[in-house]
Amino acid sequence: MSVVIDITGLPEEHVVFAPSPLAELSAALHVLSEPAHHPGLHGWTTTTLAGLEPDLAGRLAEADILWRSTRSDILLPGGPRPGGTLAEELDLVDRMEDERYVQAALEINCGGDYGDGGPSPLTDEGARRRALERAAARGPGQLDFVRHLLADPPAVRAWIRRLLEDCDRAFFADTWQRVRGQLAADARHKTELMRRRGLAESLAAASTAITLEEDGRGRRVVVDKLAQGRTTAVDPTVGPGLTLVPTAFGWPHLLVLHARGWRPVIEYPVASRELRAGPGSVELMQRRLEALAHPVRIRLCRSLARAPYTTGELADALGITAPEVSRHLKVLRGAGLLTTRRQGRYVQHQIDVTVVARLGSDFLEAVLR
Repeated sequence: MSVVIDITGLPEEHVVFAPSPLAELSAALHVLSEPAHHPGLHGWTTTTLAGLEPDLAGRLAEADILWRSTRSDILLPGGPRPGGTLAEELDLVDRMEDERYVQAALEINCGGDYGDGGPSPLTDEGARRRALERAAARGPGQLDFVRHLLADPPAVRAWIRRLLEDCDRAFFADTWQRVRGQLAADARHKTELMRRRGLAESLAAASTAITLEEDGRGRRVVVDKLAQGRTTAVDPTVGPGLTLVPTAFGWPHLLVLHARGWRPVIEYPVASRELRAGPGSVELMQRRLEALAHPVRIRLCRSLARAPYTTGELADALGITAPEVSRHLKVLRGAGLLTTRRQGRYVQHQIDVTVVARLGSDFLEAVLR
């Protein structure tokens, strides 16, 4: 599964690496709503939550449908380049028509048809009903918020802007001052890498989950996620462009704005102490979990985790044939879960404890990516 962005014919000068204060604020708000996703930011989260005034904390709880499970497209840059300040980016959001704003605010968190360009809940009764039903499933506070947004979009839009501005005054201005230099330096590095060594290397430097595919059908940016989607960076009604936004608050998430009629945006986490060699592709993680799910292979792993064994020794221990053991070892080896070494005439197999120990965090990173 993956999100595919068609960039056929897109000049590389329209691929922009740049930090976004609005995207970073929304990433920070997500961290405050879901601190368990971001254990490396525990200190910042604890300090920030402790310093929030009760009124601001309550308003954030009302609006967290916009950023809790994922983030609404209104909280990512929508122009050719992100604004230099939060106020500039909020001004761009204010120019959005109500139908577009409301649909973007609700289509991720309250809808299962993201990317399809369906009707606005302001103009379509079916879309309205679905938005309310899905909001109700998230709790009475979220339902009230969505009801108010659908009933009076201008008033709620102004309320959301004030909320974000109050967050800026309360904690984000200081946070942005600390991280903006790192994000700007990362964006400059990726831009220079693209100029000197090409788009493929700059994308790979942003994340190992982002690749460039080129063939006779064109060029595509492919983002490896447990999600399916397609969009284009060369829509003439929107204008050509792909924006890549570094974030200090994003890991382990890798966000992709790929809704129809929007300029695509990828928000990627910058290198930090939290980041390590990732789990590789989602497909590899799935293959490893499937390899371990078989009852015979679980029994094999009990031995292989303790010491190196030959195929014959494993066959004797489990009371099955050597060819059957070989078939199961081939699956485990193909998933990268075994190490093999030769001792004279014998080949010994052993579980790669480091890889297996990482499976839990790899699984979480894959589903949160």
